Amino acid sequence: MNQIEVQIMGQSYLLGCPEGGEARLREAVDKVDSAMCRIRDAGKVKARDRIAVLAALNLAFDLTDRAAPAAAAPTSSPDAPSDAHAQERVNQLVARIDQVLGNDGQLL
Repeated sequence: MNQIEVQIMGQSYLLGCPEGGEARLREAVDKVDSAMCRIRDAGKVKARDRIAVLAALNLAFDLTDRAAPAAAAPTSSPDAPSDAHAQERVNQLVARIDQVLGNDGQLL
């Protein structure tokens, strides 16, 4: 497993990355960074932990919206992510947020 350094909202993170997954991880980081910066730039939320949770919820909501039409389609590609896969990714994101947040609710 490789490690890559990324920036999210100006904060550096060293993340584990499976072989061949760097492009996908960087794409995910870009989406998270963009979502968090949009919330921060709106000016209504200042605390990084709240921004992170709101961004995660927004991204999870987007995943759920995308999964709903796919679930309604009569045929789907065997490579298409299932609702269970999307939910697992949401669970992984929430677990990662829990790891990043300290006991006092502040980013480590």
